[in-house]
Order: sequence, then structure tokens, then C-alpha cells
Amino acid sequence: MIVVTFYTHLSASLTNKTLEKENIQCKMAPVPRELSSSCGSCVMVEGEEVDLKLIDEDYEAVYKQDGKNYIKISSNE
Repeated sequence: MIVVTFYTHLSASLTNKTLEKENIQCKMAPVPRELSSSCGSCVMVEGEEVDLKLIDEDYEAVYKQDGKNYIKISSNE
């Protein structure tokens, strides 16, 4: 599972819509407590990776879930 956090709820929503149009299994959800986020919304993507070109440019970070741990694989700081 991939978890993408965002600075704004709008960016999370736009990313979710883009991924759905590409037939990628995803859903919007509250950010897991282990991660910080400016807006509190994230997009959870099924699979082991996600094409960063499909993510809104105002994302905060991309994490890969490994059991109960999250590994940061990309950051937009």
C-alpha cells in the first residue's frame, strides 16, 4: 500500500480523481497517526508503487506501508 499526504484537501481530492480515471485502486482517508500532514487527508493507493506524474504537485510526501511501518519514498519539501 502507498500512502500520499498533501498540503491541501483539494490536492488530495484531485489526485484521487486522477488515479481513479487511470483505473488505479485508491481511496481518500484520514492521515494515519504515525504520519504528519498539513490537511489531514491522504490518498491510499493499492500496490507497491505509484507514478508520481499522477499525483498533484502540492503533495507533501509519499510513503510505502511495510506492515505497521511507513517508509518515505518521496518528499516535496
